[in-house]
Amino acid sequence: MQENTQVKSSDRMGTMPINRLIISMALPMIISMLVQAMYNIVDSVFVAGVSYNAFTALSLAFPWQNLMIAVSVGTGVGVNALLSKSLGEGNGEKANKVAGNSIILAILSSLVFVILGLTVSELYFKFQVQFSQGIAQEAVDEVVSAGKEYISICSVFSIGIFMQVCFERLLQSTGKTKFVMISQIIGAVTNIVLDYVFIKICGWGVAGAAYATVIGQCLGASFAGFFCIKLDKDISYKAKYLKLSKSIIAGIYKVGVPSIIMSAIGSLMVFLMNLILIRFEGIGMDAVTIFGVYFKLMSMVFMPVFGLNNGIVPIIAYNFGAKQEDRIKKTSSLSLIYATAIMAIGVLIMQIAPSSLILLMLNNFSLKNVTPEMQTLVDSIGISAFRIMSISWLFAGASIVCSSVIQAVGKGVLSLIISLMRQLVILLPVAYLLSLTGNLNAVWWSFPIAEFVSLIASFVFLIMIIKFIKEYAKDKTCRQEDCQEEDELKLQEDVKEKEPLFEDDFPQNQDAQ
Repeated sequence: MQENTQVKSSDRMGTMPINRLIISMALPMIISMLVQAMYNIVDSVFVAGVSYNAFTALSLAFPWQNLMIAVSVGTGVGVNALLSKSLGEGNGEKANKVAGNSIILAILSSLVFVILGLTVSELYFKFQVQFSQGIAQEAVDEVVSAGKEYISICSVFSIGIFMQVCFERLLQSTGKTKFVMISQIIGAVTNIVLDYVFIKICGWGVAGAAYATVIGQCLGASFAGFFCIKLDKDISYKAKYLKLSKSIIAGIYKVGVPSIIMSAIGSLMVFLMNLILIRFEGIGMDAVTIFGVYFKLMSMVFMPVFGLNNGIVPIIAYNFGAKQEDRIKKTSSLSLIYATAIMAIGVLIMQIAPSSLILLMLNNFSLKNVTPEMQTLVDSIGISAFRIMSISWLFAGASIVCSSVIQAVGKGVLSLIISLMRQLVILLPVAYLLSLTGNLNAVWWSFPIAEFVSLIASFVFLIMIIKFIKEYAKDKTCRQEDCQEEDELKLQEDVKEKEPLFEDDFPQNQDAQ
């Protein structure tokens, strides 16, 4: 009875018109992720108000923080794909086991980062700043101290981000995206309010920003968990499903590990790019800061695309399980159009107003009373960096959608190859070689170059996946008339096999007589 209820409740992913389905699934995710991006920006602006070096510390902390997100979201992608596919196949029992295993995996992942935060966070920052040249030692020490404080707090209380992502992906898998939006907005608003209270009123500095972040995450996780357990009837959260299963974990991480690696590649890319930038004598810290500002503002453009992808993954996975090839193709095509349009708008804004955007980030959302040092930073490094790097967005949107389509059908390795090309294999070697020219502006061109090459590879892989989906649907689908014909042929073969036996027996009986 429970399985039938689950299939019926989530069947809109196999029947609703595609465009309306994408919007209904993705729009809440886009809104919630825009809110997430906004509170990250607000978080950084409040920290910039503490000190310039504190903002630099958060820029260096980004790879660590993003790694936690990579593990949680990557695992969630695997859960999303496996759970949605199970529902598409009508296997409610397996879907329940997937949900139970995802909760345990979230807890275990959090414990890993608690240990890392307590042991190696200071070493992480000292390793990066040792490559700086021409920077005052006091500034370097302040960056290390602020960064360690921030990361330690975020890691020790990382249970919030892991449980929030876990429950939100479970809600998303069953089409309950509006509850995902609500939980994320609650967490984001809480973070913003507490940023003001802890930093502006209490004067807690970077520690205040960290506590505001983890409290917001824990509150968001609490609401998402409540929505899952009390309001989502598609999944059962009974204790019997909270048991680790090797087969379920293998199914989750078949898609999840490539996704984790892909997101972790982003962390590694930022980490190594910071090392390349910080070596520029006298301006290394400034380059890292501008790069950090760029990544914060970039999230305002990329988060809607990620929200779109989060919305289409369960649609594609469900219809892949249900063997509806046409719906997968239409979902992919529309998503490519939407993602490219979003990116184009972002590029236009970056080309028109880079200076204002940077100053708003570094000067407490104000364009007044800008210091000469800050204006020099923007004019000498910021404007050209933003305009050059943002060109890559024109190619990135389509690559991201292609990766999500590939992941949703269980071919995560191909997605991994795309991300490796975008963020490691092409980007970093090109950036390093261009840095040898001694021209900082040349380094920024590595981003458009890497994205363009990756886009070509993405389309090649997408064509391969479309063929794979077509063959899968053809091989696995057994239409009713085909099944009847096969049954009739089998019956005829059985009769023919039996006929000689009766014929042989009859003459033998005659001879005996």
